[in-house]
Amino acid sequence: MPIFGKNKVNNEPFSPHELERLDNKGEAQVNRAGTSRIFNRYSARRDSKDLAKSVIWKRRLGVAMVVAVLVLLILWFVGWLLTTIGDLVISVENGAAKEGIVISESLNEDGSVNDPALQLSAQNVTEVTNITYDWLPKDLNDEADGSHNGQNYLAYTFYLTNNGSQTLDYESTLQFTGIAKNADEALRIMVYKNGEPTIYAQKNRDKSQLEDIVNFEFVEGADDLNLEDYVIFNDKTENIKPDETVKYTIVTWIEGNDPECINDIMGGFVKMQWFFNVEGEEL
Repeated sequence: MPIFGKNKVNNEPFSPHELERLDNKGEAQVNRAGTSRIFNRYSARRDSKDLAKSVIWKRRLGVAMVVAVLVLLILWFVGWLLTTIGDLVISVENGAAKEGIVISESLNEDGSVNDPALQLSAQNVTEVTNITYDWLPKDLNDEADGSHNGQNYLAYTFYLTNNGSQTLDYESTLQFTGIAKNADEALRIMVYKNGEPTIYAQKNRDKSQLEDIVNFEFVEGADDLNLEDYVIFNDKTENIKPDETVKYTIVTWIEGNDPECINDIMGGFVKMQWFFNVEGEEL
């Protein structure tokens, strides 16, 4: 019958075989513990590297997104420049717009304004070389509506209509908004107003070809000329009645017979804006 109580202490010495077994067991436990610690340290280092890589990729992704947004903004801005700030921009100022002045590229069959607007932009002309007046078609005023550019010249036809209820006087001003390499010095600008043409050119130019040529206008007393002082013409139209329309065609080219038509102006350009406003109103 077994007796319950304290375990009996075995004071008998271990045999050599038992000692060897215990040593192997302890060594195995130590090895397992060491391997676990090494694995934990390795895992910690690997987690740190993965975290660092993740942070780097997030930063790269953020930079890439910023660059993409900037590229899109630049493309949008370039497109806006090409469509809104072209070779020629025509605009109705606030004062005239309030009185009912509108512009359009065409008229309806009954003569009413088609697709009225407050700003129009002519198509750009690229790779222009010099020509002469005699080379231009003789029916440019009646050729087409809107942009009808030819080889080496800009041509644009539009209509101004009084859509208001009052008879009005209005003013129009054509001026440069950009000039490069003195391209204006050999420039010719012909404006048809209800079929009547007027040709404008830089001052002090050879007018032997065209006796009726008109000089560009300058603000008197302007010592250092800038674009705001550089007006091509100011024109006034009186008593335009409600529903009355004025037809305009503008043609520009580089005159090859102008003495200033030299190699130095190659690669240059001009940009212009044409303002319409009611007399007495601020632009």
